Amino acid sequence: MKKSSVLRKLLMERKALVVPGAHDVVSAKLIEKHGFKALQVSGFGLSATYLGLPDMGFISFSEVLNFTKNIVDAVSIPVMADADTGYGNAINAMRVTEEFIKIGAAGMNIEDQVFPKRCGHLEGKQIIPIEEMVLKIKACAKVRDELDPDFVINARTDAIAVAGIEEAIRRGNAYAEAGADIIFVEAPRSLEEIEKAAKEIQAPISINLFDFAGGGKTPFVSLKKLRELGVARVSVPVGPLFAAIKGMELYLKSITDEESHIEQRRELLISFSEFKDLVRFEEFRKLEKEYLPKFIE
Repeated sequence: MKKSSVLRKLLMERKALVVPGAHDVVSAKLIEKHGFKALQVSGFGLSATYLGLPDMGFISFSEVLNFTKNIVDAVSIPVMADADTGYGNAINAMRVTEEFIKIGAAGMNIEDQVFPKRCGHLEGKQIIPIEEMVLKIKACAKVRDELDPDFVINARTDAIAVAGIEEAIRRGNAYAEAGADIIFVEAPRSLEEIEKAAKEIQAPISINLFDFAGGGKTPFVSLKKLRELGVARVSVPVGPLFAAIKGMELYLKSITDEESHIEQRRELLISFSEFKDLVRFEEFRKLEKEYLPKFIE
């Protein structure tokens, strides 16, 4: 079964599929290793790890496409791409959709912010007119229908921060009618807003949770409750990145003390053998033995 078909089936069950964000290939491989059924590429994470910059439109589409292809090639589970705002108008968004389908992505997020956008939990957001976004989704849906009908278009609206929950619901229903498969309601401010969106949007919805260590706009809601509400997807876009940064900080602090020794803090590291397994070292050693004329034991 195609990865897009697998992802679509999982989302249509509306059982709060947890989709962590990958910021590089190693994080993607770890997400798969720990049993998650799908992952998403985090544009926030890519901008931070590859450029050291905030999620404010600094990373280009060609960079995101290349990084996403590496991730798609490295894992067997479905990968959702980050289409940002479509990198331009509806015609630009059509090419973005086509390129993501070509590299084997199973779906993509596309949002209604003004370009350059910013992370959904940051201040200063602006949204484009609903009519413009509807046409952008119709354009992307045309490409999807021609190339891979199961490719998932996840239309994100940032309207809550700008115009409130009612506008987010209005936009969600318009985007679903235009051809979006699921609606990403970004940064709801309460359980009541999540419940209202799940009830009134006539399509499966996605919610962003579990990140920012208390600095996000959305309160914590249990997976059990989200399943009861029929939420289709729970996005965890930067949790793995924040955990990785915290882990590196703990390790680096542990070796700055001249009286300390890393032997005392082995719990901060995976073993070398675990790392070699993660990057498939032994597989390539076998290939060397088979195909190189002077194999070195």
